Amino acid sequence: MSNPYAPPQAVVQDIAETDGRLIPADRGARLGASILDSFFFGLTVYAPFLIAVAVLGWVAQGNSDGASAWVVAGLVGCAGFAVWLFVTIQFMKQNGQSIGKKLLNIKVVRSNGTAASVGRLIWLRNVLNWFISIVPLYGIIDTLFIFGESRQCLHDKIADTIVINA
Repeated sequence: MSNPYAPPQAVVQDIAETDGRLIPADRGARLGASILDSFFFGLTVYAPFLIAVAVLGWVAQGNSDGASAWVVAGLVGCAGFAVWLFVTIQFMKQNGQSIGKKLLNIKVVRSNGTAASVGRLIWLRNVLNWFISIVPLYGIIDTLFIFGESRQCLHDKIADTIVINA
């Protein structure tokens, strides 16, 4: 018979306390996500373009109209880019993740922990960073910033974002 005056018994799982701080994603996970994103970009944009160049070049080999093969291949590449862009924006809208970040369970948020807007992710983290990369050695400097304590690359600091575990 159980004691009606005994304290209640409950099984409680330990939860790690982060004292409100966001845990930055591992540098290896960020590198892996970048590699996966590059792979998917190549798979959806470059691969169809190169296949179209090879097939259309072979078909047009007997014709003198090889320039039209390049135009069609360019259109195939643009269609692949549109598909990649659509899928990537959908992932960004859902949870601030690219395809690679989704697969490695990391995401981009504002430095205060709130969700980052798609505009911030596209324009500040990508487009502006691409324009700045015209400066020699910027790409190396941007990448080396990940070894700081905050694990923020220079493009993260510009966009006021951090990459965390999802």
